Amino acid sequence: MTVGERVRYGGLLAASVVLAVFELFFLPLRLDGRVLPDLGALPFPITVVLAGFTMPWLVVRAGRIKAKAAFAGGPLYIWLATLLVFVVVGPGGDMVVMTDWRTLLLLAAGAFPATVKIGDVLARATRDDHDRADH
Repeated sequence: MTVGERVRYGGLLAASVVLAVFELFFLPLRLDGRVLPDLGALPFPITVVLAGFTMPWLVVRAGRIKAKAAFAGGPLYIWLATLLVFVVVGPGGDMVVMTDWRTLLLLAAGAFPATVKIGDVLARATRDDHDRADH
């Protein structure tokens, strides 16, 4: 692996940490008139959508650097580890992770599509190995 690939991979891992923190901190958003329009304090977990788009993208980008499951899954593993850290320890003793359906939805929206993309990376690597063996 070249230095440039290592730097890119480190950037993907750092982006995973930043996204996890951002998604957790903005998960409790509500349509209550303070920041967003007032619609009766309806929950507005928009960061769930963000996780659903960014985690598979990060996994695909990591898989393009090196087509190994553990390597491609690095951004997902770091994202999950960051969420786990905030479940166990919050900044200043505060509880950041909410114990309701939005947290489960965030986990599912980030982890499931990213895991599917890890499977795509494995399939591509297997197909490439098979093609090389045929020639």
